[in-house]
Amino acid sequence: MSLPWLRELSIHARLTLITTVVALLVLIPLGVGADYGIRRAVSAHMWDESRQLASKIAADVREGTLRNPIRTPRPAELIQVVTPSRQVVAASASARDLPVISPRWPRPDDRFTEFTACNLPGGKCAYMVALRTGTQPGAPVVFAGRQQPVITQTRLLELILAGVVALLTAVIAWVSWKIAGRALRPVEAIRSQLAAISGSDLSSRVLEPPGHDEIARLARTVNEALARLERAVTQQRQFAADASHELRTPITGICAQLESALPHPDDHPEAMKAALRDTKRLEAIMSDLLFLARIGTTDRSMREKIDLGALATTEVNRRRSGPIEIDLRVTPGVTVTGVSTHLSRVLVNLLNNAERHAKSLITVEVGRSGDEAVLAVGNDGDPVPKEDRERIFERFTRLDAARSRDQGGTGLGLAIAREVIQAHHGSIRVEDTDSGALFVARIPISPGTEAPDTDTDTDTGTGTGTES
Repeated sequence: MSLPWLRELSIHARLTLITTVVALLVLIPLGVGADYGIRRAVSAHMWDESRQLASKIAADVREGTLRNPIRTPRPAELIQVVTPSRQVVAASASARDLPVISPRWPRPDDRFTEFTACNLPGGKCAYMVALRTGTQPGAPVVFAGRQQPVITQTRLLELILAGVVALLTAVIAWVSWKIAGRALRPVEAIRSQLAAISGSDLSSRVLEPPGHDEIARLARTVNEALARLERAVTQQRQFAADASHELRTPITGICAQLESALPHPDDHPEAMKAALRDTKRLEAIMSDLLFLARIGTTDRSMREKIDLGALATTEVNRRRSGPIEIDLRVTPGVTVTGVSTHLSRVLVNLLNNAERHAKSLITVEVGRSGDEAVLAVGNDGDPVPKEDRERIFERFTRLDAARSRDQGGTGLGLAIAREVIQAHHGSIRVEDTDSGALFVARIPISPGTEAPDTDTDTDTGTGTGTES
């Protein structure tokens, strides 16, 4: 059953309400059980005392020492000695003026009979015992008992137990309210701190409470999310600044070439060539930006099993006629699952990067290391400084901007390579080599692909790439 009003309450109030309801569900049956148990205990105790008293009076009857009125330890005790003809021959002071207390009579096979008599003056009841004084048919019967106490004769016991249940419920509700408030106080602090964080300043963090409970883990997760968000926003802002600068450069060049050509009609062909060159570079930047935006959003149905060695062989064969020698080493049967066009783009970007920095040799190697496919592309150019090995994978990062622009680089090739490899659950980095630098990409092997019989040394080869 839906309770819309319950959703309007705070978690603090809901926890207290739930605790209170659970307390009532536990305490009410306990109260009912206590009422039943107390009544049973009282009646059992009073019947036990009545049996002892009746046995004593029966002994006095048999010994002929019974006196009338019968003396009792307590004034309220009701005692009558009744003959089979229903004549009271002796009684206690409290029962002397009463008629026969009960018409009940013990069965011949049972000397004792316990019952509750409610025919006393004022509608009062008593716990009574009927005891036959002898086995002969004319033996009198002793009726002995005590009036019910007020606590069991009225609703006083229920009222007391109800009060105890209400008091305990109120105490439990108050304690749960305090405990819930104390437990949720860090959550409220986190909420307040998050509310104070603005989009212009994401450097703030929420206070992490000590310990390893759920709230402490929540605070740590929030801080980790804020850190990722801050990095993403910083990268986005840097990317926007770099993109605007990179796009402005070819656009400015195009405008300058066209403006300079207007007063000199004879220079139109040269101006058109320069404008076309800058336009193509602008188109390349826009194409790379659009490709970056599509990475990670590709339909999973486009994924297929890809022979990484065959992919590398096809791309390298297209470049055999180039001025730089390419040394290709492939281990057959290295298969990964992914998007073929995206992985081809990674190989193209790494080869373009290597060609821009190689002196005479490019190495391409495809192998396997454990459960990972390894693609290594290197060249014999200048090595990448260790402090720049991570930075070169950022967008629009160049270590030699002038040479990169002259050779047509967009500054996005290595960033695209990293994004594609990460989208395939792999990694790419620059690794140490004897000369030059080496770009090594690792991608998980497709399930069900067996390792080849021969081992492949994926550390062979050199390469560099100081811009994309």
